[in-house]
Amino acid sequence: MTKAPAESIVGTNRKAFHDYAIEQKFEAGIVLVGTEVKSLREGKVNLRESYASVDSGQVTLHQCHIGGYSHGNQMNHEPIRPRRLLLHHKEIQKLLGKVQQAGLTLIPLRIYFNHRGLAKVEIALARGKKNYDRRETVKKREAGREIERAMKSSRN
Repeated sequence: MTKAPAESIVGTNRKAFHDYAIEQKFEAGIVLVGTEVKSLREGKVNLRESYASVDSGQVTLHQCHIGGYSHGNQMNHEPIRPRRLLLHHKEIQKLLGKVQQAGLTLIPLRIYFNHRGLAKVEIALARGKKNYDRRETVKKREAGREIERAMKSSRN
């Protein structure tokens, strides 16, 4: 009995968790050309400034930087280009309705290869945090660390 290989994460958008309050997550396939897949396997991806939009019934990923393939030739791909995301029609309609609400945006959280070896993007409906929200998050994190330190020192 062989175990199915787990998903391998290629790149994450850590800044998204700092700047946005995540409300709902979706998994989407991504349309790539050959050298993009090879670059992803090498881990050459940057999601920091990227976002997704719903245009004419399609979800598109913008500003996602996938570096050039090291062994590519003149047929290498363009690093920053709009890439189509693959979702079910009902999911796209749901996203379109939510994005039209005030303050909600679509941001990619991570790119990974699933257990079948297919490239997937985890996108999220997110609401931008204000400065006071960010400070509150930092305060909660610090309070949790202090509690952990106190518990650890009391055990010893």
